[in-house]
Amino acid sequence: MRSSIKRKDNRRYPQRPIIGVGALIFRRNSILLIERGREPLKGYWSIPGGVLETGERIHDGLRREVREETGLEVTPLSLVEIFERILNDDRGRPEYHYVLLDYLCKVTGGELRPGDDACRAEWVPTRRVATYPLTQGTGAVIEKAFTCR
Repeated sequence: MRSSIKRKDNRRYPQRPIIGVGALIFRRNSILLIERGREPLKGYWSIPGGVLETGERIHDGLRREVREETGLEVTPLSLVEIFERILNDDRGRPEYHYVLLDYLCKVTGGELRPGDDACRAEWVPTRRVATYPLTQGTGAVIEKAFTCR
């Protein structure tokens, strides 16, 4: 039920940045990517994640978002990157502004299936990641996490 409430929030033209979380989940030499099913950046591929809810702790929000988008249960291991995404409109005004906390995570349960605002979820060999239309900064954070893990 919390997800349906979240969708009613208007994230366009925010008064202040919105905090989001992302999960870098590896399986051997593959990474879990999701295809975004909604704007902003519909049709682009990224790591699973989303926006924290008011009163929600970072790791709790990360686990919830991964479960909603992929069906998987995860444990956050370590912070890999803090990333800022600002998308301006045609007049140069910030239409979206996110501060994203990306964590290396390990799978502890569940079954992979896309859900929530992810229309697809796939294990992508790291050598093929660059062939996907990725959201800005995703490729670099995947490379960083792959070498740090």
